Amino acid sequence: MVSCNEFHKILEGKGVNFYSGVPDSLLKNFCAYITDNVEEQKHIIAANEGNAIGLATGSYLSTKQIPLVYMQNSGQGNATNPLVSLADPDVYSIPILLVIGWRGEPGKKDEPQHVKQGKITTKLLETLDVPYSILSEETTNLQEEIDKAFSYMKENSAPYALVIKKGTFEDYSLQNKVSTAFQLSREDAIKIITNSLDEKDIVVSTTGKTSRELFEYREELNQGHSKDFLTVGSMGHSSSIALGIALQKPKRSVYCFDGDGAFIMHMGALGITSSKEPKNFKHIVFNNGSHDSVGGQPTVGHQIDMTKIAEASGYKATFKAETKEELEEMVTLLKDVEGPALLEIQVNKGARKELGRPTTTPIENKEAFMNFLAE
Repeated sequence: MVSCNEFHKILEGKGVNFYSGVPDSLLKNFCAYITDNVEEQKHIIAANEGNAIGLATGSYLSTKQIPLVYMQNSGQGNATNPLVSLADPDVYSIPILLVIGWRGEPGKKDEPQHVKQGKITTKLLETLDVPYSILSEETTNLQEEIDKAFSYMKENSAPYALVIKKGTFEDYSLQNKVSTAFQLSREDAIKIITNSLDEKDIVVSTTGKTSRELFEYREELNQGHSKDFLTVGSMGHSSSIALGIALQKPKRSVYCFDGDGAFIMHMGALGITSSKEPKNFKHIVFNNGSHDSVGGQPTVGHQIDMTKIAEASGYKATFKAETKEELEEMVTLLKDVEGPALLEIQVNKGARKELGRPTTTPIENKEAFMNFLAE
């Protein structure tokens, strides 16, 4: 296995002094290490991967030192535009070391949303003319692989990628953990809201543990899953999916169960939503201040005021809750208010260790959900 400490020391020796990206479960040990060992101004957890490429470009222009951008391979899509229209040698020619977690690697069991991305990860890099090396737990000469990457970047003034297989990095636990003392867990809040929904209400839930917890609660209640669209991938796009449904089903309430990381990732969607004035659109953000599904790395969720952002974007009503009593009251208000409306719920990060995953396939979920919408 690759030592996070050794990897970081080699990068330091190469002059890397700026890190940015969006956390990934395959990179969580490395991400935790740099969170603990790189000063705050030189490590920025970005809103999305394109944002990280922009930050890294600014750092390079200012220092002439090659920066590092990390991401899950699902983030290649967000990074593609600035890679080809900003960093590419045909444009500004910016050297950036990309560290990409290879979810859905062919031959390895993974979640359905990662399968296609795993198949095309290296093909996308080839299409983008970004050369790469693959690191695994069997990598024996880390220095040689990094030397090769930096030789290319310095000679060509262009990006280079290190593709990281599952299990590559040694375990490292985040030391500088931000603790919270909110009354509610995300799962507690999901149960309270779900219990308040009407028979015809529609739910679109964001990727990660939010959808997993909703699925398990429906199982516990023996309700089936046709009322919920479980967005197993497409981080940051659940509210747009929910808006598309709300506009087509104006007589039924549509609830988006969102996370703080997803909310922040594509925040521009708020303005689009409000411009369409969907009276039936109810946006609920479970804010635990972390990327909970990929290692618990922090977001800026607890440093910004989501209700004020929603108000400034044109939402007609906003609410905030921290306690069970507040949540029960705010959910009642949310149900009766004209949308678009947003409810931010402050919750603790973390989930049950035995939390399962949906046992239905995405296609099964889609078909049952579409039948429910057609009723």
